[in-house]
Amino acid sequence: MTIRPLMGLFLGTAMAAFSSVAWAEDVTVSFLTHWPPETVAKLEAAAATYAKDHPGVKVEVRAVPFGDLLTTLRSQAGQAGGPTITGIYDLWLPELARDKLVNAAPEANSTDVTTNWPKGVATAASVGGTVYGYPNEIDVYALNYNKKLFEEAGIKEAPKTWDEFYAAAEKLTNKDKGQQGFGMINSWAAGVVHPFASLLASNGGALVVDGKPQLDSDNAKATFDLYEKLIKSGASVATMGTADANTTGPFLDNFVSGKTGMIIMANWWESALKAGMGDRFADIATAPIPVGPKGDGPHSISYSWMTVVSDGASDAEKKAAWDFLAWFNGPTSGENGASAMGDLLQSMGILPSRTSDVAAFAERLKTPFLAGYVDVLSEARPFPTVLGGQEFTESLQGHIEAVQFGKETAAEAAAAAQADAVAILEKASQ
Repeated sequence: MTIRPLMGLFLGTAMAAFSSVAWAEDVTVSFLTHWPPETVAKLEAAAATYAKDHPGVKVEVRAVPFGDLLTTLRSQAGQAGGPTITGIYDLWLPELARDKLVNAAPEANSTDVTTNWPKGVATAASVGGTVYGYPNEIDVYALNYNKKLFEEAGIKEAPKTWDEFYAAAEKLTNKDKGQQGFGMINSWAAGVVHPFASLLASNGGALVVDGKPQLDSDNAKATFDLYEKLIKSGASVATMGTADANTTGPFLDNFVSGKTGMIIMANWWESALKAGMGDRFADIATAPIPVGPKGDGPHSISYSWMTVVSDGASDAEKKAAWDFLAWFNGPTSGENGASAMGDLLQSMGILPSRTSDVAAFAERLKTPFLAGYVDVLSEARPFPTVLGGQEFTESLQGHIEAVQFGKETAAEAAAAAQADAVAILEKASQ
């Protein structure tokens, strides 16, 4: 028997023992999320299933818009009625851990995470080697394109290089039809920065290296130049790329309606495309990020979400919260060997991150749309999780948008973005 099955056997025994502990009094655990109503309903159903075998514990679900998630956690964590469990973007973890707003995972939960999740994903749920939560979804980026528009423009295959990408964007542009070749996103930090970072990674660069920003590197300057070139040529139209707080808006509508030929987006938006396009969703295909002149191959940016427990909750609440998360993310809580969290994520078309969930959903992940994302996962580059990461992201967003709307040249944006990033990260580390 290999070490991994032995560890799994030990871990299963340990988690079962942890779950069997009785509570001296009734405990209510509040679960804060940004998920939409249909997903909240699935989470509530899972909580009800857990409650049947865990008398004395009640899990109440609360949802707020994504834009309010971090501020709600910061302002209410540890207070009466505040969240016990919160689903967070992993970029926020370093600061939440520094400010002692999140509870370090107990040993059994920590071992569960480091044993049953890929190393990179488990690392993103950790600070200084300490695990702070359960990873759930993992998201990567790919080039999405409309096959029908490609055919009309005489383009036979997805672009593999930046030169092919720019040429395709020009061919797909039809001003008379209000059609842009490549859709950029604005008014949403992740939607602006992650596609840019994916192109940068595919040009051999990175946003941050060893804690130091690299936004004025030759690789990054070339990425800003590419954006400026697309805008100036009319192949990208900034006003067509607006997002709202719920990650919908013109950027989505224009792709759904066939007004955008290509866009770089994450796997989670599959459900939105299906809902908006119906049978026309069959026209959508995915491909790796085009490779820049300095790149060694296509690379996507990856990021993940995780569930954490408030450090300010009572001991009883924390114990109940970690027990629920162990069950919720465990391979026996869902169907066919998947976790209940995996079932929930798959209902949204999101890639689960637990190794056994990926195996359980292997057939579902072979769909033409999702297969393209699974293929790029191994070469993905994790978005840097550093102190000051959110402010860094929002600052870079501002400079990318300035290029989109003609307020800064590519050279100006690269220089200003680097200066701002240096100041932000230095201040955050003090």
